Amino acid sequence: MSQPPEDGGIATSGSGLFLSFEGIDGSGKSTQARLLADALRQEGHAVVLTREPGGSPGAEEIRALVLQGDPDRWSAETEILLFTAARRDHLERTIRPALNRGAVVICDRFADSTRMYQGLSRGDLREVVDQLHDLMIGVEPDVTLLIDMDPEIGLARAKSRRGIEERFEDFGADLQRKMRAGFLDLARDDPSRVRVIDGAREPEIVASDVLAVARSALRKRTGARSVEK
Repeated sequence: MSQPPEDGGIATSGSGLFLSFEGIDGSGKSTQARLLADALRQEGHAVVLTREPGGSPGAEEIRALVLQGDPDRWSAETEILLFTAARRDHLERTIRPALNRGAVVICDRFADSTRMYQGLSRGDLREVVDQLHDLMIGVEPDVTLLIDMDPEIGLARAKSRRGIEERFEDFGADLQRKMRAGFLDLARDDPSRVRVIDGAREPEIVASDVLAVARSALRKRTGARSVEK
């Protein structure tokens, strides 16, 4: 079933703020994305909470194709094309309009997940992912919150949900370990964008750290607007 993004609050003028959450399966990033959206709305911000793959009607249809079924349903190369098509529709119909009206966009996964899942963990395709991203997407989040979690614990959490979207979890612990290592490498390569949050603590403690990062990003954005004026 299609799940449209959630909006609310009072938008500010000018360009919005784009935040993404990343992490291995079961890391708690979806919970933290929801908690952050709730907290920022309570502070008066217009917030769009969305997800990938998905976040627009067309992208939600692609989500069912890539997250359900046998693990070997698609090759990594085909998945790159499917995820990029979903992301392009999501960008055009949800993300960019929200940013243009001054909202805070909180996205549960974005391009870093494709860089990990298809680009590194299932083949040496990172260069292909980056080239296609530059050609068709050309956007990075202002801040990416990486919720770090032990792969064995995360996989156990993910499998305990017993949902229908478990295609990637079914690849097993080896994929999750590669994913975690790859995400941490991204954080080391781009520390100004990717902020690592320890996800092994109580959710409310994690949420407090996440909110602090988001508030800092909002202050910087407000300061930048003041300078531009």
